[in-house]
Parts: sequence; structure tokens; C-alpha cells
Amino acid sequence: MAQSQAQSHQRPPITCHVLDTTTGRPAAGLPVTLSLLSPSSKSLQLSATTNGDGRGTSTQQQHQQEAKDELVFALRFETRAYWESRGVAAFFPEVEVRFVVRARDEHYHVPLLLGPFNYTTYRGS
Repeated sequence: MAQSQAQSHQRPPITCHVLDTTTGRPAAGLPVTLSLLSPSSKSLQLSATTNGDGRGTSTQQQHQQEAKDELVFALRFETRAYWESRGVAAFFPEVEVRFVVRARDEHYHVPLLLGPFNYTTYRGS
């Protein structure tokens, strides 16, 4: 138990993973932005690009611990350039996933299964 608690504190509090459903492979090189929407914060906006495994992480744990109420975040995935680089005129130029953080000591993982004309997401582990 102590080892799993230590591991959870070492992990970034919010992570994402993008998989291209047309190939069954990670979507590498996809720009992602994490924003704190509520309580309103112009200071928290982090940008990253998914790595070779299609993963992106956030390291802004202090913002999660400062607020007392629930927090609403948005992950915005810039999908247009990803599909255009593959010669696909996709339907969704971006995908935005909004989610609520209530428990500050939990890890929030947001996988995105992405196709040129569809997407799905869920809370992962």
C-alpha cells in the first residue's frame, strides 16, 4: 500500500493518451493544451505535444491543491494538423474534453480514441 501511495504522488495529477483508431497506434506529435476553467484562472494554461507513445502530462499540482471547491479543467487536442499531415480532411479540427476534479489526491487520466470523423474519451486509470 505504501508503495502505491508513493507512486501516485510521483505521477503528474493529470495525464492524457491519444490513440489513432485508424492505425491502432499512438497519435504522436499532437498539440494538447490543459486549461483551468473554474475557478477561472488565466494563469493556468499548459501546452504540450504528445510523445511517441501518444502521451501528454501536466505538472501543475499546486493549482489542484490550492482550491477548496471542485475544479473544472479542459484538455484541448489540436487534431487538424495531425490529420492533414496524413492527407485526411477530418471533420473535427479540434477536440475539447472538459472534466471535473473533486478529489485532489487522485490521478486523472484522460484517454482520447481519435478517428477522422469520430472520437471517444473516458476517465482512465
